[in-house]
Amino acid sequence: MAAMSLDKILQSQGFGSRKSCRAAVEQGLVRIGGQIAPDWSQTYSTEGLELTVGSVSIPFREQLYLAMNKPSGYECSSRPSHHPSVLSLLDDLCRNRNVQPVGRLDHDTTGLLLLSDDGAFIHRQSSPKHHVPKLYHARTARPVDAALVSAMLQGVQLHDEDGPLRAISCEQTGEHELDIVLEQGKYHQVKRMLAAAGNHCTALERVAIGRLYLKDLGLASGAWMHLLPEHRALLSPEALS
Repeated sequence: MAAMSLDKILQSQGFGSRKSCRAAVEQGLVRIGGQIAPDWSQTYSTEGLELTVGSVSIPFREQLYLAMNKPSGYECSSRPSHHPSVLSLLDDLCRNRNVQPVGRLDHDTTGLLLLSDDGAFIHRQSSPKHHVPKLYHARTARPVDAALVSAMLQGVQLHDEDGPLRAISCEQTGEHELDIVLEQGKYHQVKRMLAAAGNHCTALERVAIGRLYLKDLGLASGAWMHLLPEHRALLSPEALS
């Protein structure tokens, strides 16, 4: 990582505009390694850098990679229309860095949601060309039967698609429950596929992306965390091969 002036470092980490970051340094609110930073123009190596602004202490992060247990009633959009945005659940530092959801979950769908300010990561995780599997747990209005599972695996035709959409895997886990793995991310895909197959989805949760499982992260509904390198490794192409 390159050396940067302190005001640029603070701005890059979401602490505000360059002007407000300079003012914070001049007011003695910024500490580097426990010592008050004397000059906003001083340069620092960002490798292993620890920042404290007021009462907030963070490590320097070149990019943000977040996981959230999305609750029902939130939209995966920076410009929500009918419900609050999932971004409102984050802190100001993340929002100031223009973090975006990786793909979308419907407002009433819950579960694992990734967020990042790394455009390449967002594309890699959301593009169907990269074949990142996503595991959903669905509850259905009517009992699950072999015909429903077969239809999901063989493919169902949706009215706005050129060809049938298929689940990578589909397993009955209860009288009204299914685990479904998809690689696409079409609009309302699981719900529409179940409807086209003759049933109706009453609840939907995304429980895994790649080999990253929500249950292993220990996140309560609405909670979020920074992904560790070992978490991100579970999303890599190597982990999926």
